[in-house]
This record gives sequence, C-alpha cells and structure tokens, in this order.
Amino acid sequence: MNGGSTDMMRAFSSAATVAIATALTAIAAVTTAGCIAAAPPDRPAPERSHRSGGPADGNRELTAAEEVLVRRAEQLLVKECMEKAGFPYWADTLPAPDDLKGGGYFLTDVGWAKRHGYGSRLQRKAQNTRRDDRNSAYVRTLPDEKGIRYSDTLLGTPSKGALTAELPGGGTVETPRDGCRAAAKGRLYGDHPAWFHAEKTATNLTSLYVPDLVEDPRFTGAVTAWSACMRAAGHDHATPPAAREKLPELTRGLNEPKAYAVEVGLAVAEATCATTTPLAETARALDTEYREKRLARYSGEIAAYRQMRLDALDRAERITGSTA
Repeated sequence: MNGGSTDMMRAFSSAATVAIATALTAIAAVTTAGCIAAAPPDRPAPERSHRSGGPADGNRELTAAEEVLVRRAEQLLVKECMEKAGFPYWADTLPAPDDLKGGGYFLTDVGWAKRHGYGSRLQRKAQNTRRDDRNSAYVRTLPDEKGIRYSDTLLGTPSKGALTAELPGGGTVETPRDGCRAAAKGRLYGDHPAWFHAEKTATNLTSLYVPDLVEDPRFTGAVTAWSACMRAAGHDHATPPAAREKLPELTRGLNEPKAYAVEVGLAVAEATCATTTPLAETARALDTEYREKRLARYSGEIAAYRQMRLDALDRAERITGSTA
C-alpha cells in the first residue's frame, strides 16, 4: 500500500466513516429495490406533488429547500398543538437550504464551497441560534411545575409509553408516543409509528456497507487521484480529512476574514478536485453498488421512508401555503 493509501486508511476512524457516509448520501441518486408504500385502506392516498415524475419519483430524496419546507410545516404543527394546550411556541428557528449542505468526507459543490468554505460560519450561526432560541428562553422563566408540564406537552410523557425501533447495526432507540412533536410528525408523515420505524432504519444503514466501501481499491485509487489534483493546485494533502486537519495550522495567527479566505480557498480546491477527478463519480457508483448488494433486506423500509417524505412534502405545501 502506498503512502497516500496508508494515510487514507489511518484517517478512517469511526467518525470519518460516518462522515463519508454523509457525503455518499449527499451525492448519490440512489435507486433501491422495493415497492412504494401504499396508504392504509382507512386513509386516503395523499395528493401527489406537482413535482411527481412518475413511478420512480418515490425513490428520490428531498432537496435541501424541500427539507426546509417540511421542517417549517412540522414547526407550525407543533406551534398549533402547543397553543391549544395553552403554551406559546415560536416556530421561527429554521435552517436555510445551504445550512443543510456541506459536511461529509469530501465536498462536491464548488458553489457552496465558494460561499461557505467548510461551513465554519454556518456552524457558528447554528450555535448562536440554539443559544438564543426563544422557546428555551421561555421555559427558563417558568416555575418548576409549569416547566415540567410544558416539557411533557412538547416532548411527551414517558409514563404514557414509547415507540421503539431496532437499528440495523444493533441497538434500539425510543421516542415518546405522545406530545406535540409526536402529534406533528403523525399529521405530517401520516403515521408516526410507521414513520419512526422507517426513518430509524433508512438513516442508520451506513455501518452495514461503508467500512468495506472505503477499503475498495476503486475508492482508494480515486482518493489518490484527488490527492494528486490537490497537490497540483498547491495543497499537498493525501485525503480530504488530512486537508481539513491542516486548516487550523494554515490559519493560525490570522484574523477572522483572512482565516476564512484560507478556509474557502482550501474548500474550493477540495470540491473542484473531487469533481474533476474520478472521486465523486466513483463514490456515487460505489454507494449504489454496495447499497444494492448489502441493503436488499431493507428495501421496504427505504422505499417507505422516501415515499413518506415525499408525502410529507405535499402536506407541507398545504400547511405552509408555499412551495420549495
């Protein structure tokens, strides 16, 4: 194994494995065997969106703008529920589409990299948003007993039971059956228990195939080509994680605007090399290949997850009166 490959494998800690899974999901237009879940007989099938592209439409992921619209609708449903229970609720803390992009093992969107680098300013904005959240500030003003009632109304009461889902990689997760958040998900996705099971299955599959994917010679070879491209651009890094690990050293002693300019320059080079070498295309193809080989037993849950998200998007348009 050459030095670049050795460095690459060293970079694949468990955290990096999760990161590359995020990147692969972001760039892949994955197709998965299985049928689209039909609406239960006691519930009319949801109206199809104007974006419907035929039978394969239920196999697609939401765009970032569509994801934001769905989140907005969910927050409005939570607000309605909380206000019916006598509590105020602010539904104005939502991400922008760009906030949901980036991250992962490597960048592929050159435009996003030019706007945000690796997303450091977006991360600080998110931290400030959480710090200044009006709902959290309101709860802190409540007496203990009323604060508990607020929490139970919003999040649910453990004594009333929980939904449980087994994760594909092992372990289980739980969520309350009641509360305004649960009620909002039920209205938005059509069936909260079914959504919880499908979502926790479909979004926790990477451990079943990514560890082998990142050792595939086709992938390691693509990373080597990416590294050569970066070197030619003046950035001598064996892997995308290695480039990011070097960033603090590259920006040490610089003021924020200059440090950010260095971050943007490195991120743009990373994304450019990912798309002008075989890296992005290879990762996309391998993601499809490995998912088809390893995840066939979960095809029903994956199809249900995607269809329920598209159905939620249709409902979100009606709830918000807008489109993505």
